[in-house]
Amino acid sequence: MNIGNRQIGPGQPVFMVAEISGNHNQSFERAKELVEAACQAGADAIKLQTYKPEILTIDCDKKWFQVEVNEAWKGRTLYDLYKLAYTPWEWLPEMKKIAESYGVPLFSSPFDESAVDFLEKMGVPAYKVASFELIDIELLKKIASTKKPVIMSRGMASVEEIELAISTLRDNGAKDIAVLQCISAYPAQPEDMNLATIPDLRKRFGVVAGLSDHTLGIEAATASVALGASIIEKHFTLSRAEGGVDAAFSLEPQEFQELVRVVRTIERAVGEARYGLGEREKENLVFRRSLFVVKDMKAGDSFNRENVRSIRPGYGLTPKHLSEVLGKRAAKNIERGTPLAWELVRR
Repeated sequence: MNIGNRQIGPGQPVFMVAEISGNHNQSFERAKELVEAACQAGADAIKLQTYKPEILTIDCDKKWFQVEVNEAWKGRTLYDLYKLAYTPWEWLPEMKKIAESYGVPLFSSPFDESAVDFLEKMGVPAYKVASFELIDIELLKKIASTKKPVIMSRGMASVEEIELAISTLRDNGAKDIAVLQCISAYPAQPEDMNLATIPDLRKRFGVVAGLSDHTLGIEAATASVALGASIIEKHFTLSRAEGGVDAAFSLEPQEFQELVRVVRTIERAVGEARYGLGEREKENLVFRRSLFVVKDMKAGDSFNRENVRSIRPGYGLTPKHLSEVLGKRAAKNIERGTPLAWELVRR
């Protein structure tokens, strides 16, 4: 998978996505500041959401449309919440321009076909499928028809639903697909994250795997790297204290910067499966055990467990040769403390 000239997948640096969502609080200036701050904090991509309130729901205050979850959202209708949270479409080209000035690609989650058409005109390099839209088959077909990379969150989805979503995308033109482990709770709790799902996603579905993280803090996101996450998505805000629809579970710039720093350290530590002598281990090789003569010997003396021992340092024959040496005779006089070498053994 390639987004904005960045190769994404196993063996590549983790792709760090800053989700702006509705944390601009309906201020265009704040939206631009968010993009710029995320780029400066080390984001590899900026992600937006492209919808209009009337796309997602209807303006209705009947009980079914009342929000009953999340303290920050309670008391609103769905329409009111989405009106507060949506990003005006006319802002998006300028936000994309700012991101690209930093060399950072900007893409979005479309929520209907008209949003895909709009984003296509903007020339976004990829698409995100939100967890709640994973079951929207017609939307998936429209996104897949662009033949651009697709990143999909799997919050709430069963194996069967994920299989159907992936097959729909593939059958309709999408070749590069990533699936993110995601818990659709705001905020999510660490004990609900089940990060072990990340390697299973990669193996079971043959996709690039990652994490869309709604927990507070950076612990879950950093742990995901050791489990093979190739993409990490985190909500981003300038200041939680200033509020915003997703501010409570978003990272501030310095926190996102720290997340990036820790992730880069962990991915270097994870590395790859490798055995044998590491480059920085070479200087310590001498602290291994090896065979040494520990008593003075004359030529012709027999090697035994009294005059040959496996000790540190590692300048003599390796310990595995001890049984071959015992019973043989010294080729010449040998002083105590001499590392044993084959030329000292009569053969």
